[in-house]
Amino acid sequence: MRQTLAEKILSKKCGKDVKAGDIAIVPLDWVMAQDGTAPLAIESWKKLGLNKIAKPQNTIFFLDHSAPAPRRELAASHKVMREFAEEHGIIITHVGDGICHQLLPELYVKPGDIVIGADSHTCTHGALAAFATGMGSTDIAVGMALGKMWFKVPATIKIEVKGRFPKSVMAKDLILHIIGTLTSEGAIYKALEFSGETISELPMSERLTICNMAVEAGAKVGVIASDKITKEYLTSVGRGEQYIEIKPDEDAVYENVISIDANKLSPKIAVPHSVDNVKDVKEIEGKKIDQVLIGTCTNGRLEDFRVISKILKGKKVAKSVRLIVGPASKRIYAQGLKEGLWDIIVQAGGIILPPGCGPCVGIHQGILADGEVCVSTANRNFHGRMGNPNSYIYLASPLTAAASALTGEVTDPRKLQLGI
Repeated sequence: MRQTLAEKILSKKCGKDVKAGDIAIVPLDWVMAQDGTAPLAIESWKKLGLNKIAKPQNTIFFLDHSAPAPRRELAASHKVMREFAEEHGIIITHVGDGICHQLLPELYVKPGDIVIGADSHTCTHGALAAFATGMGSTDIAVGMALGKMWFKVPATIKIEVKGRFPKSVMAKDLILHIIGTLTSEGAIYKALEFSGETISELPMSERLTICNMAVEAGAKVGVIASDKITKEYLTSVGRGEQYIEIKPDEDAVYENVISIDANKLSPKIAVPHSVDNVKDVKEIEGKKIDQVLIGTCTNGRLEDFRVISKILKGKKVAKSVRLIVGPASKRIYAQGLKEGLWDIIVQAGGIILPPGCGPCVGIHQGILADGEVCVSTANRNFHGRMGNPNSYIYLASPLTAAASALTGEVTDPRKLQLGI
């Protein structure tokens, strides 16, 4: 049928072949909202006069953005979510369980699933060959009530990556390079399909990073075909039996194909105040910084903390820098304890946050002062994103962030000869 990965997933779900531009009505496998959006979805659900959740066992509320609640009004929102979840049999996570975009791949999402979430970075789950996209709270209310949703099937841009990353280059550098190339409007309502030998060799942690940021180029979804890496990941979290192979047809029709030579990539950084304002790290080396954030739904995984622990072991962060580290889930936090990662980070001068979004969204646990500069492994550097419109956020990989924490200024990790 010459189908792209997005077309194939939607076709399987709606029971007929669909192509870009078609309207597909599909059953939903997962509907989710977090503590910044679920109260709005609940309000919309009530205003629409709805009285039933179609699939309560497949509807999930996450307490992750302001957890533990730093203010009483946020605590009140948590209470609203808990009461609604209890009344309707909806799944709800506990404070400290972790970020929605980590818990969904750990516990729920599988290849071929349709996922909608009241959070723009729901596209993360395309790393598991799912069609996953963010929506507004009203759409989420309708999805909760009906258990299905309509989509215009997106055209697909194929991103084909060949070669191997040079030392000190990570998936974060790749996706920043792609966003810088496409711009924030270059893939509006498109599917970004990531493929090629480089992608096929990446661990799930790196694939999740790539798909997480697809929306920063305007994409509806970011997707990667399922393969042995997908199966190994599902097996590692106790869900190996849920694996199925889903891949695009060899003769699939794409709107555009972009080829990237991974061998030529270098450490990248997104400069304030837009994600597509991407430069080589070496271009702005020496910029003084006040804070480093390593974590979030983009780079808060065990593999990220293993990498930075290798850099920080036996060293101290610069006295002028606050190093804030946030694991993306309780599972990651527990494993980090077993491996001694948190001890290394704390001895280096870092602070370990409870699993959750923390300072990424500017609610608590790391808000910047006027004029302060942060190097962050998060996915957005907009004005005020971290709680203060008079501060400056630079987006980079965990390697670049850790190197910068040690020196107190934006630093190209290659200069430290880390051997990673």
